[in-house]
Amino acid sequence: MNQKIRIKLESFDHNLVDKSAEKIVKTVKSTGAVVSGPIPLPTQKKIFTVNRSTFVNKKAREQFQLCTFKRILDIYSTTPKTIDSLMKLELPSGVEVKITV
Repeated sequence: MNQKIRIKLESFDHNLVDKSAEKIVKTVKSTGAVVSGPIPLPTQKKIFTVNRSTFVNKKAREQFQLCTFKRILDIYSTTPKTIDSLMKLELPSGVEVKITV
């Protein structure tokens, strides 16, 4: 088929992203396609600052941080067997997968 497939993985837990990327690489290599990656993208950090109490102690605040970890995989020289194995692959529920062809 000779098309390029790009898979982008996102999660709040870096272990889930790494394990799912490893699982995708293993299944794609078993079908004979060429994989480049996983390439780590910069971690996106969101920091929230909240007052500890509603009325008094205005200076007392808490900070919370939400990190989003991302990886990119590029798959070259795909076959129908590669696409079938990717469709049947089960990934953890905390990982968001975006596939572009």
